[in-house]
Amino acid sequence: MSVSATAGAQAGAPIIGRWDLTVEGSGHTYPSWVEVSLSGHSTLVGRFVGGGGSARPIAKVTFANDRVSFAIPPQWEIGAKDMQLEGTLANDTLSGTIITPNGETHRFTGKRAPTLRRSAPPVWGAPIVLFDGTTMNKWEPLPGGASQWTVRNGLLTNVKAGANLATKDKFTDFRLHLEFRVPKGGNSGVYLRGRHEVQVEDSPAGEPLSTHLGGIYGFLVPNELVSKGPGVWQTYDITLIGRRVTVVLNGKTIIADQTIPGITGGALDSDEGAPGPIYLQGDHTSVEYRNIRITPAKH
Repeated sequence: MSVSATAGAQAGAPIIGRWDLTVEGSGHTYPSWVEVSLSGHSTLVGRFVGGGGSARPIAKVTFANDRVSFAIPPQWEIGAKDMQLEGTLANDTLSGTIITPNGETHRFTGKRAPTLRRSAPPVWGAPIVLFDGTTMNKWEPLPGGASQWTVRNGLLTNVKAGANLATKDKFTDFRLHLEFRVPKGGNSGVYLRGRHEVQVEDSPAGEPLSTHLGGIYGFLVPNELVSKGPGVWQTYDITLIGRRVTVVLNGKTIIADQTIPGITGGALDSDEGAPGPIYLQGDHTSVEYRNIRITPAKH
């Protein structure tokens, strides 16, 4: 095959796009995500999200005869070897294996991620109070540790590292308002539909990163750092319509109508087209929340 023919074949490779994966690990199932794109004329590259951490770059993706493979160095995992993925594409479904840096073999299946484009602007419903300062009856702890969440002095408080906390109800498109206070060195997060983390932390000074306060973890970088610092109440107003997100932190728009490519590390599942809960990360440090309300779109 000529060079130009090879380039043309890669440009039209059916593996190009975003894929929502479900992985069968050692004793548990977890979500994952991969994106494949064309770089230049003939090289496939990508991004990968595993069970934890943020999106990781893939320097080269190999695809031929409906088989895909790539390797990336360990980043958040335990183990010194590269993570290796090998899969087969058939009828717009991916399946295959992931060999983790510590040598475990996990099987996965995947489907093409939905675009989540909306055909009309949302019509907003009535606001719903998710936390009124008196009760946690609209929330439930998630599996994975002992819950440290309680109502203290009218605040939804995570006393120390423990379970994450999710709403019992699920949502699709919405406007979310909440206020939070983190201690020095504190770290939490707000997961939209249980899949896309908006970072909550005591961020360091300097240029903003996607992993800093206000970022969509591993994907979208806030255009400026407007943190008030630890021990001070701060405010999020977040609008999510399909994949399009706007984040207003302390009254300033720091992410404006940008597309969230896929799930972030720590997502509950990879079924991006389905409604999901709001979940608050509680497995890092103590944190406090108050005045949580959501305005869902009518569908």
